Amino acid sequence: MNKARLEAFSDGVIAVIITIMVLELEPPHGTTLADVAGVIPGWLRYALSFLYVGIYWVNHHALLERVGRVDWAVLWANLHLLFWMSLIPFVTAWAGEHPMAPAPVALYGVVLLLCSLSFLLLSWRLGASDGAAHPPAWHTRKNQVSVGLYALAIAVSPWSAPLAAVLHVVLAAMWLAPDRTAPHTP
Repeated sequence: MNKARLEAFSDGVIAVIITIMVLELEPPHGTTLADVAGVIPGWLRYALSFLYVGIYWVNHHALLERVGRVDWAVLWANLHLLFWMSLIPFVTAWAGEHPMAPAPVALYGVVLLLCSLSFLLLSWRLGASDGAAHPPAWHTRKNQVSVGLYALAIAVSPWSAPLAAVLHVVLAAMWLAPDRTAPHTP
Protein backbone atom coordinates (compact mmCIF):
# COMPACT_ATOMS: atom_id res chain seq x y z
CA MET A 1 0.00 0.00 0.00
CA ASN A 2 1.25 3.49 -0.81
CA LYS A 3 2.48 5.51 2.17
CA ALA A 4 1.31 8.89 0.80
CA ARG A 5 -2.19 8.65 2.32
CA LEU A 6 -0.71 7.72 5.69
CA GLU A 7 1.59 10.75 5.57
CA ALA A 8 -1.19 13.12 4.46
CA PHE A 9 -3.61 11.88 7.12
CA SER A 10 -0.97 12.09 9.85
CA ASP A 11 0.00 15.61 8.79
CA GLY A 12 -3.65 16.65 8.98
CA VAL A 13 -4.19 15.17 12.43
CA ILE A 14 -1.01 16.78 13.72
CA ALA A 15 -2.13 20.15 12.32
CA VAL A 16 -5.46 19.78 14.14
CA ILE A 17 -3.65 18.89 17.38
CA ILE A 18 -1.60 22.08 17.17
CA THR A 19 -4.70 24.11 16.34
CA ILE A 20 -6.58 22.74 19.34
CA MET A 21 -3.64 23.54 21.61
CA VAL A 22 -3.41 27.15 20.49
CA LEU A 23 -7.17 27.60 20.85
CA GLU A 24 -6.87 26.44 24.48
CA LEU A 25 -4.40 29.24 25.31
CA GLU A 26 -5.87 31.82 27.66
CA PRO A 27 -5.05 35.46 27.03
CA PRO A 28 -4.40 37.67 30.05
CA HIS A 29 -7.64 38.96 31.55
CA GLY A 30 -6.14 42.38 32.13
CA THR A 31 -3.51 44.67 30.76
CA THR A 32 -0.86 44.68 33.48
CA LEU A 33 2.35 42.68 33.76
CA ALA A 34 0.80 40.85 36.70
CA ASP A 35 -2.01 39.72 34.42
CA VAL A 36 0.54 38.46 31.89
CA ALA A 37 2.47 36.66 34.63
CA GLY A 38 -0.67 34.72 35.49
CA VAL A 39 -0.84 33.08 32.07
CA ILE A 40 2.87 32.42 31.55
CA PRO A 41 2.75 28.84 32.95
CA GLY A 42 0.10 27.91 30.40
CA TRP A 43 2.06 29.53 27.58
CA LEU A 44 5.24 27.72 28.63
CA ARG A 45 3.44 24.37 28.73
CA TYR A 46 1.95 25.16 25.31
CA ALA A 47 5.43 25.93 23.95
CA LEU A 48 6.77 22.63 25.31
CA SER A 49 3.84 20.68 23.89
CA PHE A 50 4.17 22.45 20.54
CA LEU A 51 7.83 21.42 20.54
CA TYR A 52 6.88 17.80 21.32
CA VAL A 53 4.28 17.69 18.54
CA GLY A 54 6.84 19.23 16.18
CA ILE A 55 9.42 16.63 17.21
CA TYR A 56 6.95 13.84 16.51
CA TRP A 57 6.08 15.36 13.14
CA VAL A 58 9.76 15.66 12.12
CA ASN A 59 10.64 12.17 13.37
CA HIS A 60 7.50 10.70 11.76
CA HIS A 61 8.60 12.21 8.46
CA ALA A 62 12.17 10.89 8.92
CA LEU A 63 10.83 7.44 9.78
CA LEU A 64 8.54 7.27 6.74
CA GLU A 65 11.35 8.42 4.45
CA ARG A 66 12.95 5.01 5.00
CA VAL A 67 10.07 2.90 3.77
CA GLY A 68 8.45 2.40 0.40
CA ARG A 69 5.16 0.82 1.41
CA VAL A 70 2.91 0.25 4.39
CA ASP A 71 0.45 -2.46 5.39
CA TRP A 72 -2.71 -2.56 7.52
CA ALA A 73 -0.74 -3.18 10.71
CA VAL A 74 1.25 0.00 10.03
CA LEU A 75 -1.96 1.97 9.55
CA TRP A 76 -3.23 0.77 12.94
CA ALA A 77 0.11 1.41 14.62
CA ASN A 78 0.05 4.93 13.18
CA LEU A 79 -3.50 5.48 14.48
CA HIS A 80 -2.30 4.27 17.88
CA LEU A 81 0.39 6.98 17.85
CA LEU A 82 -2.08 9.64 16.68
CA PHE A 83 -4.52 8.66 19.44
CA TRP A 84 -1.96 9.34 22.16
CA MET A 85 -0.82 12.51 20.43
CA SER A 86 -4.44 13.70 20.27
CA LEU A 87 -4.45 13.73 24.08
CA ILE A 88 -1.57 16.21 24.21
CA PRO A 89 -3.91 19.26 24.02
CA PHE A 90 -5.93 18.00 27.00
CA VAL A 91 -2.93 17.31 29.24
CA THR A 92 -1.29 20.54 28.08
CA ALA A 93 -4.31 22.57 29.16
CA TRP A 94 -4.56 20.79 32.52
CA ALA A 95 -0.83 20.96 33.31
CA GLY A 96 -0.72 24.55 32.07
CA GLU A 97 -3.49 25.52 34.46
CA HIS A 98 -1.90 23.60 37.36
CA PRO A 99 1.82 23.61 36.51
CA MET A 100 3.09 22.37 39.87
CA ALA A 101 0.28 19.98 40.76
CA PRO A 102 1.34 16.33 40.83
CA ALA A 103 -1.64 14.77 39.02
CA PRO A 104 -1.64 17.01 35.90
CA VAL A 105 2.15 16.82 35.56
CA ALA A 106 2.08 13.03 36.03
CA LEU A 107 -0.69 12.60 33.43
CA TYR A 108 1.23 14.84 31.04
CA GLY A 109 4.18 12.46 31.49
CA VAL A 110 1.99 9.39 31.00
CA VAL A 111 0.74 10.73 27.67
CA LEU A 112 4.30 11.55 26.58
CA LEU A 113 5.46 8.05 27.56
CA LEU A 114 2.60 6.43 25.66
CA CYS A 115 3.35 8.59 22.60
CA SER A 116 6.96 7.42 22.80
CA LEU A 117 6.04 3.74 23.15
CA SER A 118 3.52 3.96 20.31
CA PHE A 119 6.18 5.55 18.11
CA LEU A 120 8.45 2.59 18.92
CA LEU A 121 5.63 0.26 17.87
CA LEU A 122 5.14 2.18 14.63
CA SER A 123 8.86 2.06 13.92
CA TRP A 124 8.92 -1.68 14.51
CA ARG A 125 5.85 -2.28 12.31
CA LEU A 126 7.27 -0.17 9.49
CA GLY A 127 10.46 -2.22 9.52
CA ALA A 128 8.48 -5.46 9.49
CA SER A 129 6.07 -4.22 6.81
CA ASP A 130 8.66 -2.89 4.42
CA GLY A 131 11.06 -5.77 4.90
CA ALA A 132 13.79 -3.25 5.61
CA ALA A 133 16.79 -4.28 7.64
CA HIS A 134 16.11 -1.86 10.48
CA PRO A 135 17.62 -2.72 13.83
CA PRO A 136 14.97 -2.84 16.56
CA ALA A 137 14.33 0.74 17.71
CA TRP A 138 14.42 -0.25 21.37
CA HIS A 139 18.09 -1.18 21.03
CA THR A 140 19.20 2.40 20.57
CA ARG A 141 20.57 3.98 23.72
CA LYS A 142 18.63 7.19 23.10
CA ASN A 143 15.31 5.31 23.10
CA GLN A 144 16.15 3.36 26.25
CA VAL A 145 17.17 6.53 28.09
CA SER A 146 14.05 8.33 26.90
CA VAL A 147 11.61 5.67 28.06
CA GLY A 148 13.43 5.50 31.39
CA LEU A 149 13.30 9.27 31.84
CA TYR A 150 9.60 9.43 30.95
CA ALA A 151 8.93 6.74 33.56
CA LEU A 152 11.11 8.57 36.09
CA ALA A 153 9.23 11.83 35.46
CA ILE A 154 5.93 10.06 36.13
CA ALA A 155 7.31 8.42 39.28
CA VAL A 156 8.69 11.65 40.78
CA SER A 157 5.61 13.76 39.93
CA PRO A 158 3.83 13.08 43.25
CA TRP A 159 6.86 14.29 45.22
CA SER A 160 8.34 16.89 42.87
CA ALA A 161 6.20 18.07 39.98
CA PRO A 162 8.82 20.74 39.10
CA LEU A 163 11.51 18.05 38.72
CA ALA A 164 9.17 16.05 36.49
CA ALA A 165 8.56 19.15 34.37
CA VAL A 166 12.32 19.67 34.05
CA LEU A 167 12.66 16.06 32.86
CA HIS A 168 9.99 16.75 30.21
CA VAL A 169 12.07 19.70 28.97
CA VAL A 170 15.29 17.62 28.98
CA LEU A 171 13.57 14.91 26.96
CA ALA A 172 12.33 17.39 24.37
CA ALA A 173 15.85 18.77 24.05
CA MET A 174 17.16 15.23 23.42
CA TRP A 175 14.84 14.81 20.43
CA LEU A 176 15.18 18.14 18.65
CA ALA A 177 17.10 16.53 15.79
CA PRO A 178 16.08 13.12 14.45
CA ASP A 179 18.70 10.39 14.38
CA ARG A 180 19.12 9.62 10.69
CA THR A 181 21.02 6.36 11.23
CA ALA A 182 18.59 4.29 13.29
CA PRO A 183 14.89 4.00 14.02
CA HIS A 184 13.98 6.44 16.71
CA THR A 185 11.20 7.60 18.92
CA PRO A 186 10.69 10.84 20.78
